[in-house]
Amino acid sequence: MAYTIRDVAAAAGVSTATVSRALRGLPHVNPQTRELVRRVASDMDYVVSPSASRLASGRTGTIAVIAPFIARWFFSTVLSGVDSVLHTHDIDLLVFEVGDPAIAYRIPPERRLRGRVDGLLVVALPSEESAVANLLDLGLPVSLIGATAAGVPSVSIDDVAAGQTATQHLINVGHQRIAIITGQPKPTGFAPATDRERGYATALRKAGLTQDPQLRSFGYFTVAGGEQAMTGLLAHAQPPTAVFAASDEMAFGAIRALRRHGLRPGQDVAVVGVDGHDLSDLLDLTTVTQPVRDFGRMAAEALLAQLQLPMAERSRVAQATVVPTTLVVRSSTVPVLLAES
Repeated sequence: MAYTIRDVAAAAGVSTATVSRALRGLPHVNPQTRELVRRVASDMDYVVSPSASRLASGRTGTIAVIAPFIARWFFSTVLSGVDSVLHTHDIDLLVFEVGDPAIAYRIPPERRLRGRVDGLLVVALPSEESAVANLLDLGLPVSLIGATAAGVPSVSIDDVAAGQTATQHLINVGHQRIAIITGQPKPTGFAPATDRERGYATALRKAGLTQDPQLRSFGYFTVAGGEQAMTGLLAHAQPPTAVFAASDEMAFGAIRALRRHGLRPGQDVAVVGVDGHDLSDLLDLTTVTQPVRDFGRMAAEALLAQLQLPMAERSRVAQATVVPTTLVVRSSTVPVLLAES
């Protein structure tokens, strides 16, 4: 037998409106009554109809996540953090993969979002890009990861500091001819790549080292790209003794290239990355770690906080959170004196 909300109300001795409010977690329900209703509903194996609940609340129960990629480690890990929060609030995810920012944005137009979602979570897309700016003007709650915008809550790291930390570590262990494997030559507006390269340049300048343009290569934030970039660097008449890869996945590719050339990562050529990828420990990669899953969790919580507020008050939770990073040293960057001994 399929019980209805009227059956639950009759068994609990309350109105159907009270049952609805109690089961949807809405305020103005006595705690004892709420617990009674939940217990009766559980005994009857009754759940609130999602469509009825959404009609009553005027919400869709769905959040859109908009990101360049979904299958790559960073973005899938962010999504895991987002879902860990939204799942407990019975909120669904609608995911849009927009592709490489350097080629073309496929950000969904306003008509695909209005009436379909209650809020937007934008991952690693530049807020100043016109297509992203249009999203911010929809009047929906928005949360950003890896970018910032005035009046919008965001979560990110200091990418300049991350690049500087990684490069300074290579300098500290005795390297002077240090290459960088960054994203791609064409400007994308993707701030982490630009900022991490700025940190690399800052560390070299402060150490009195010359930045050699021949030691700048492009890995497109993929393992295959990192391998190709490292192969190109090794072909120089004076190859680098150390490499800063602006992501762990590009660093993995660099390590593979070194091994294919009979070179030992850390002893013949040092390699350091940024991310804290799950495989960095397995490959003994020194890296500047960032809590990627926490980014998703924090951004989702900021989005939920906005949903509880009128539009005029959302700026109260519009905090730009900068999360600290940690340098984790492994065997891919042993000191030069040890490598030579």
